[in-house]
Amino acid sequence: MYMTELWDVLDASGEKTGRFHERGKPMVSGDYHLIVHVWKHNGKGQWLIDKRSQDHGISSLGDMGGKWETTGGCAIARDSSLDAALRETKEELGLDLDAAKGTMWRRTARCGSTGHTWFEDVWIFEHDCLIEDIRLQEGETCEAMWASVDKIRNMMAGGEFLSEKFYPYFEDMIESFKL
Repeated sequence: MYMTELWDVLDASGEKTGRFHERGKPMVSGDYHLIVHVWKHNGKGQWLIDKRSQDHGISSLGDMGGKWETTGGCAIARDSSLDAALRETKEELGLDLDAAKGTMWRRTARCGSTGHTWFEDVWIFEHDCLIEDIRLQEGETCEAMWASVDKIRNMMAGGEFLSEKFYPYFEDMIESFKL
């Protein structure tokens, strides 16, 4: 059964308008929605990354199928940014993050090639777990690993990891969260 996903419509200041948008339909010019990126790091200087399923991956920024990334997704109607970050991590990796160990690092207004606009909230969480503790979401994620910053940079350069087009803040984030 297909479930309609509704998003809160945000104004250009990032405030909820009280209106909703149905995922998959074109957004009205000037309307925004919220996307979260959720980066998790452990005490060993590593970041938890996951690989998208091959058939899960077209966005207004390009093809994402089969690429490594960090957890992320759209906030659904009535989600706060933190709610969306926690929910997406639970859905995609089966992990319960501790909200007290998270920081909303940056919010950026973005625009895709089709004119689609959104706010992107970047969350950073301290989290440690074994890869064996991860429960991947079938059809969305297919692998996970702990990786160093250098490994992620090399994967980006080699096209295995989503590029700086998806994560234009990556180097600033790494500089801010030197582990």
